[in-house]
Amino acid sequence: MKELLYILLGLTAGTLSGIFGIGGGTILIPGLVFLAGLSQHEAQGTTLAIMLLPIGLLAVMKYYQSGHDRFYAAAFICAGFLIGGLLGAIMAEGLPNLILRKAFGVFLMIIATYTIFAK
Repeated sequence: MKELLYILLGLTAGTLSGIFGIGGGTILIPGLVFLAGLSQHEAQGTTLAIMLLPIGLLAVMKYYQSGHDRFYAAAFICAGFLIGGLLGAIMAEGLPNLILRKAFGVFLMIIATYTIFAK
């Protein structure tokens, strides 16, 4: 039955990602922790694992058709993400689960506050 939950989480994250351009982790990580019972580390590792596949390919194609992709910028972001992802994973592995989960929550609150109140 968890497979259905995982599919629904993926469908929700994919839909919201296509609508808002958000990373799926803002949906997947809380969903995996609170609905599927994964630890924060497991949820983050699982969310990172899905990025190995071309999950955004169809959405990228749609945005490209509309002229809204900047592949030049994306190439540099990918390079930074490659190194930053490794550094972040090394740092996260050294933190207790509770601290990591709370830090993630604070991060989401900061992003939400900025998004709501920025002009």
